[in-house]
Amino acid sequence: MSPAELIVRSDGPILRLWLSNPGRRNAITWSMYDGLLGIRDVVADDPSIRVVVLRGAGGEAFAAGTDIRQFGDFRTGQDGVDYEHRVGEVLTSLLGIRVPVVAVVDGPAVGAGLAIAACCDLVVATPDAVFGAPVARTLGNTLPPLVLARLQQRLGAGRTMALLLTARLLPATEAETAGFVTKIVDAEALEEYVEDLLLTIRSNAPLTLASLKEIERRVLAEGANAAADDVLAAVYGSRDFRAGVAGFLEHQPVEWEGH
Repeated sequence: MSPAELIVRSDGPILRLWLSNPGRRNAITWSMYDGLLGIRDVVADDPSIRVVVLRGAGGEAFAAGTDIRQFGDFRTGQDGVDYEHRVGEVLTSLLGIRVPVVAVVDGPAVGAGLAIAACCDLVVATPDAVFGAPVARTLGNTLPPLVLARLQQRLGAGRTMALLLTARLLPATEAETAGFVTKIVDAEALEEYVEDLLLTIRSNAPLTLASLKEIERRVLAEGANAAADDVLAAVYGSRDFRAGVAGFLEHQPVEWEGH
């Protein structure tokens, strides 16, 4: 059986990632977490990357949480604190990726898999996708503030607590209604839809996309009065903005440079 790993493939302006843990529904190991932690720097160091797509390998799941075998060595409450801090660092890193991140969910996205999907900007799901963190029924552990806050932002506070307190799984249709899932796509049409979506994203102005992500981060942290003049100035002072205005007035398409 192949080892658990984060598979990373560069495809021109697209960085493609697969969570891969065969036979364990892509449950996430420490090495896979470490791989995810490094993606922000990979994107930051390569201005040609316009979009990241993350999915589960093998078609059996997006990710069925953390690989539980890794909890066997836990002996104290501090072990759990250290674990949650480690995962929190990964999630914060994912949220800090400068380009849009698209999650493609086919099957379960539960526990840490749900948290990772929640840290992506867009979520495309198949009809059999399910979402949840049923820890109250399974492991008897809990969720840290970062994950709870992100779920509340994406699902709503009431729905999040109902989901967690009942330890049930949310079907894709409910997740779409809540706004967590961007689009439900039948399996046979999934690849074409995803590729069209990636083409649309990478055709847009990269500075605009990056600025929207940065401003959203600040609004979520500080509210509507968050300071963002530096971001606004960088976008309005860019060559891309000048090219965009000229192209609009001249009815010509614009080749975005990201500068």
